[in-house]
Formats: sequence, structure tokens, C-alpha cells
Amino acid sequence: MSSLFSLEGVTALITGGSRGIGQGMALELARAGANLILVQRDASNVDTKTKAEALGRKVDIVIADLGVANEAYKVMEQVDKLGVEVRILLNCAGMTLRRKAEEFDDESWDKVIQVDLTSCFQLAREAGKRMLSYEIDPVIGCRGKIINIGSIMSFQGGLLTAAYASAKGGIAQLTKNMANEWASRHVHVNCIAPGYYYTDLTASLLESERGKKIMERIPAGRWGKPSEDIGGTAVFLASRASNYVDGAVIPVDGGWLAF
Repeated sequence: MSSLFSLEGVTALITGGSRGIGQGMALELARAGANLILVQRDASNVDTKTKAEALGRKVDIVIADLGVANEAYKVMEQVDKLGVEVRILLNCAGMTLRRKAEEFDDESWDKVIQVDLTSCFQLAREAGKRMLSYEIDPVIGCRGKIINIGSIMSFQGGLLTAAYASAKGGIAQLTKNMANEWASRHVHVNCIAPGYYYTDLTASLLESERGKKIMERIPAGRWGKPSEDIGGTAVFLASRASNYVDGAVIPVDGGWLAF
């Protein structure tokens, strides 16, 4: 069973891994044996790197601002220079801007779509090209794994989140499309759709009246914890245990969507 979920010696490229659920998933991949390449806007935050290295993993940081058009190509250029085969891509970078639909300006729309959808597509496409050229990896039993991070907004429209909901809906459909094209070629593409989690970014929401109403609606009766509640799903999708799972959008939301 341990070998079924092993990522020993496999390299994972991770965006959005410096904090929150991205960090939680990155560290669980490291605990399963993966070496990490972290995409960050700068090298000042070394928390994830330090914690993963303490687990005995090799960790590199590549610098890119995914909010800028075509920075995804710079990511892959830097990865190629490292001389390693990326077998896992975890597309976790994301942002949101809250506006009324009638006040959602083009600049704000473009900014969110660039980070949450366009850069994810570009990285998945470029990493996928490389994976398709690899031999099957003996640890994960395929050529590669791509894990996109959607949201409960992949299923729901939300409020004040026109760009975010559109991007996350797009991530779900992008996942299915790539899975359709690549599953038979041993590159498996899936999506995790998180619900509400305890992170630095949600701390103020948690304490608000809106946060209390959210808590009441979650069947599990609590918000998620970034590592233990979602990291296992990432390990599952990255490992050979999920090699017959393709195009799935898996909610990890404490039952929010089922309510």
C-alpha cells in the first residue's frame, strides 16, 4: 500500500506553494517522497523550502510573476536549466478580486483571469508537452500527473466573484479537455476543488458574520485545515493510486456542495 502512494524521488513543480492550501499540499507531496520546484514571485519566503528540506527533499525555487503575461514560459525555461524531469505539476496559484458585476472593470477581470486560468493553461500545456515525451516513470506508473486547483466556484456562481468564478469554472473544463486528450498517453489530468479553509487570507472572513454563516452551512461543522484535510487528495492524484482517474473535479469541502 505504501508503494501505491509513494512519490519517492519524483519531482513536482508547484505554483502557489508558499502559503495556505498550496503549502499544505506541497508539504504532503514532500512527505510522500517528492522533490519540489516552487514557483514564487521572489525568493524571500523560504518557509515551504525549509520545511520540505527538513523532510530530506531537494527543493529549488524559480522566480516568476504569474500575473504577468507569458511568465509561465520563463518558469519552464528555468526548470529546463535545472535538468530534471517534472513528473507532477500542481497548479495552485490563484487570486480573487471582489466587485459587483456591474462594476467589474476590464483591468480587474484580466488580472484574475491571467493568474487563475491563463497561466494554469500555459503551465499545464508546457509541462504536459514535456511529460508526453518521457518514458513511463516506475514510481508513479505513468508519464506525468497534472493537478489543477479549482474551487467550489467551479460549480457555483458565487457573489461578487465574476472573474474568479469564471476562471475556476474554466479550470474544471480545461482539466476535462486535457484529460480527454492525454489519458491514453499516460499523462493524467485532474482537479481538486477546495471549499473554505483556515489560511492567512481567510482569517478576517472567518471572524465575520459571513464566516459564521459559512460555518453553519458546512456539514462537517468546521473549516478545512490546509495540510491534513487536502494534502492527502493531492498525494492520491499525484501517485500511481489514481492512474485510472482522469478528468475528475474532486470537491474537498467538508460536504459544502452536498448540502
